[in-house]
Amino acid sequence: MTSNVADFYRNKNVFITGGTGFVGIALVEKILRSTDVGKVYMLIRPKKGKSIEERLQDITKNAVFSRLLEEKSPDVFKKLIAVSGDVGEENLGLSAIDRELLINNVNIVIHSAATLDFQASLRPTVMINLLGTRQVMELCKQIKNLNSMVHISSAYVNSFFLETEEKLYPSPEDADKVIEIVKAKNDAELDLITSDLIKNHPNTYTFTKHLAEHEVAKCASVVHAGIIRPSMITASWNEPVKGWTISKNGPQGFLMGASKGVIRRLPVDPKLIYDYIPVDMVVNQVIATAYHVAQKKSGELSIFHCTTSSCNPFKWDILGEKTNELLTMFPLKSAVWYPYLKFSPSLFLFKLSAILIHFIPAYILDFVTRIAGGRPILVRLHTNVWDSLKLLERFIFTEWKFHNKNTQLLSKTMSPVDQEMFNFDVLPLDWIDYFTNLAQGVRIYLNNEPLKTLPAAKKKHKILLILHILLQVSIHCGVWKLVATILGMPMMKCIIAVPLSYFILGLL
Repeated sequence: MTSNVADFYRNKNVFITGGTGFVGIALVEKILRSTDVGKVYMLIRPKKGKSIEERLQDITKNAVFSRLLEEKSPDVFKKLIAVSGDVGEENLGLSAIDRELLINNVNIVIHSAATLDFQASLRPTVMINLLGTRQVMELCKQIKNLNSMVHISSAYVNSFFLETEEKLYPSPEDADKVIEIVKAKNDAELDLITSDLIKNHPNTYTFTKHLAEHEVAKCASVVHAGIIRPSMITASWNEPVKGWTISKNGPQGFLMGASKGVIRRLPVDPKLIYDYIPVDMVVNQVIATAYHVAQKKSGELSIFHCTTSSCNPFKWDILGEKTNELLTMFPLKSAVWYPYLKFSPSLFLFKLSAILIHFIPAYILDFVTRIAGGRPILVRLHTNVWDSLKLLERFIFTEWKFHNKNTQLLSKTMSPVDQEMFNFDVLPLDWIDYFTNLAQGVRIYLNNEPLKTLPAAKKKHKILLILHILLQVSIHCGVWKLVATILGMPMMKCIIAVPLSYFILGLL
C-alpha cells in the first residue's frame, strides 16, 4: 500500500510562513523526509545582518535534519527556496516578482507565522497575527492552482471557556475596527484601551489569534482551508528523534533551568491537567490536514484540536519524584548547583520561596561572576520570570479541556500506511517515557551538552550533592543555634528549633 498523503504532496509546491520557528523547522524536515515534494518556498526576513539565503543555510544545519541527511542526499535542500518577506508588513513584504512566483507555482499554503509573546502589546500582535493572516488569505485567493491551505492557530484562542469544541466561536470584535484603531492611535493610547478592547481574553495574543481564525473562515468558500489548534507545543515524541526541541517554553524551559540548578521551584499545581502536545504530532496533523481539506472540496471550514487534555491528560502528579530522578539521570557538566525541583501549587508560595532560593543565590552568584569578568544573568533571568507571572498566572493555574473528536476521527479514517507515516494519535503516549526523553533532549539541544559529557557531569553531580547536603546541615545547625541563643537555652534542650529549621529547609 502507498501513502495517500505522500502521494498528494508529490511534485506539489508548498509555501510556508513561520518556517524558521520551532514548528516550522520540524514541518520542513518532515515534508522533505516523508514526501517527494516539489519545492518548499519559505517566507524569511533578513535578520541580524544576515541575508535570507544565509538564514536558510543556518536552518539546514539544525540537528533536526540529521535523520533526513542519513536517509537522503544533501541535494534535498535544493528544494528549499527562500523568499524575502515579513508577515507583519504590507503585502507580506513580498516583491512584485516573488508574489507572482508564488501565485503561479504554489499548490499548498501552511501559515505558521505568529508572534507568540504573551506580553506583547496590541500593535505587533494585530499587525502579525491578524493583519498578517488576512494578507496570507488574500494571497491564497490569488494563487492559481491552490489545493489547500492550513492555518496554525492555538487551542487557547477560546480560553475564556474552560471546555471548548472544534468549532468557530463568535468573533470577540470586528477585525476592521481593531485594525483601524491600531493604525490611528499611538502606543500609549493603545495601552490605555487594550484591556477594554480584548474584553475577557487573557492577552493580545489569544485575542488576535481568535480574530485571525475568522479571517480564514471568510475565505473558506473559495479556499479549501483547515485550522489546527495546538496547545502548549513541546519536544518531539518520536520524530525525527525522541526529545528534539529548540523551544524554551513550558516544561522544556523549566527543565533547562532546573538542570542548571538555578530553577528550584516550579509554579504548577500537580493535580491540574496541563495540555502538552509533542511537536511531531502537530507537524503530522498539519501535513495530513492539508491533504484532508483538499479531498473535501467544500466550503466548510475544518477545525481540529491538536491536544491531549481530553484524551490522554497529563498531570505533574504523574511524574512526582520522577522529575528529580530525571535531573539526576541527565546532569549537566555546566550545572552551578545541585539540581532539585519542587512544585509550588500557588503563586504566593512560589514567590515566597523564590525570594529565598532564587533571588538571594542569584545576587551572590552574579556578584562572583562580575568579579571574575563574566556576564551576570541570573538576577535578570529570575526578574523576568517574576515580572511575567501576573500575565501567566491564568495559564499556569487554570485547567482547560480541549475536546478533539474531529482530530481522533481524522486519524481513524486515514489509511494504515498514513496512520504510521503521519501519526498524530496521542492515546498511546506514555508520559513518563516521554518526559524521560524530553529531559535528555533538553540536555542535548537546549543546554548543548552531548551524551559524551555525561560521565564528567555525573562526577560533578556527586560533588554538588555533597555540597548541597553540607549547606543543609549548616542551615539546620545555624537556625538551631540562633533560636537557642535568642531563648538563652542550651542547643540540646532547644527542641523548638527543630521544626523551625525543617520548615526553612523545606522552603529551600
